[in-house]
Amino acid sequence: MSAFSRLAADWPGTDAPLRVLAASGQLGLGIPKAAFDAGIARAPHVIAADMGSIDPGPHYLGSGKMAAAPSMVRRDLAMVLRAARDLDVPLLIGSSGTAGAAPHLAEVAALLRSVAAELGLAFRLATIAADMPRDMVQAAEHANRLAPIGPITAQIAPSTYIVGQMGQRPFANALAAGADVILAGRACDTAPFAVVPVLLGYPKGPAVHMAKILECTSLCCEPGGRDAMLATLSGDGFSLESMNPSRAATPLSVAAHALYEQSDPTCVFEPEGHVDLSAARYTALDARCVHVSGAVWHDSAQPSVKVEAARPVGHRVAILAGVADPGFIAASSEILSAVCDLVAEMIPQTQDAPWTLQFRRYGIDGVLDWPTPPTTTPREVFLFGECIAPDLETARAVAAAARQHLLHWGFDGRLCTGGNLAFPITPPELDAGPAYAFSLYHIMQLDTWDALDALFPVTLHDIEKDRP
Repeated sequence: MSAFSRLAADWPGTDAPLRVLAASGQLGLGIPKAAFDAGIARAPHVIAADMGSIDPGPHYLGSGKMAAAPSMVRRDLAMVLRAARDLDVPLLIGSSGTAGAAPHLAEVAALLRSVAAELGLAFRLATIAADMPRDMVQAAEHANRLAPIGPITAQIAPSTYIVGQMGQRPFANALAAGADVILAGRACDTAPFAVVPVLLGYPKGPAVHMAKILECTSLCCEPGGRDAMLATLSGDGFSLESMNPSRAATPLSVAAHALYEQSDPTCVFEPEGHVDLSAARYTALDARCVHVSGAVWHDSAQPSVKVEAARPVGHRVAILAGVADPGFIAASSEILSAVCDLVAEMIPQTQDAPWTLQFRRYGIDGVLDWPTPPTTTPREVFLFGECIAPDLETARAVAAAARQHLLHWGFDGRLCTGGNLAFPITPPELDAGPAYAFSLYHIMQLDTWDALDALFPVTLHDIEKDRP
């Protein structure tokens, strides 16, 4: 009998308090131990964690690499796995290995097996793949069932990995199959947190609303952080409390979290439907804990899945430099443009070997392309240059030429010929490795819910004790 089966068999009903512990906002980047231990001391019925996102950019999806160091992933896995097995509660992890493609899921599963062997633990593991069949995605495009989210053109053929973002249904299938621990590929952030409450009968609206806030752990608090967060569901609402006593969940801070990653703060879309938050209510229980109710769930009439992919675009070399010369800073727009033109003359681009060179001026327009220049010229500016070329040699050549001509570029009023730039490190050109761009960020429409389930196969693994 699995941990979830035992929980479901003994559960008295939705008026009983169900405690869900969010262990980490992104497992593998370090779980603060004191807060996590405090959460475990509250005897949660479910432990869940998100492990990935598309937020870090296309590199991790394109390359199949994790954003987290394997040593830190092992540390965090050991913490949550030991706690879940000691309490005999389900452990659910979504978006394994950052981007949730096949190599990410395989690497995390291998690390989990190694940790389980070291701890002498036995349990049933379910892995849920999220890789989308390339021919299916191409067929959806040809049938006009692939709609972009934002200004992006589908480029399916050159994509290295294509993943779909699963909702609760694959997690529910894995729990029904007897899984104690679930490692999922790319998943909606809410899925691992909401699925057990929904299966136990709690209203889906509050359960998904809870999950939307809980997956970020204590980010919704004042001050925000990444410490473990405990949610307690009862009836048609839930309460939230950070396990770090220095962080407070208030009605304002929790309500404001509805703006996080949402174009519409009253509506949260998921593969199976959406949550309407227009009637949500936030009530302080004390100085650190808030109660939330009022969310309403609406089922989707047609299944769909968000698909994500990345494609290689060449090799990246970065240039790092600082400037404190007021004359250079004032003329930097013209200087940078002229240097780029000069480098293009010296290293001509061809159709077979195109390259790009661009600069950002942190202190002027590095973060945003401001419509007007600053009223006061900054004292210092940090220059970040980026060259993407078909190969490392070309990228290095372009970056080095640009750096050298920037260093000695003449401009009106220049007082020193020793050099315009200050380099924080040498070499100032850094090999940033293969470069990738998003090639799919689309919604794919499906005909049936069975077709949706088939996209996320569940594989069971019986993990046996490797030591007496």
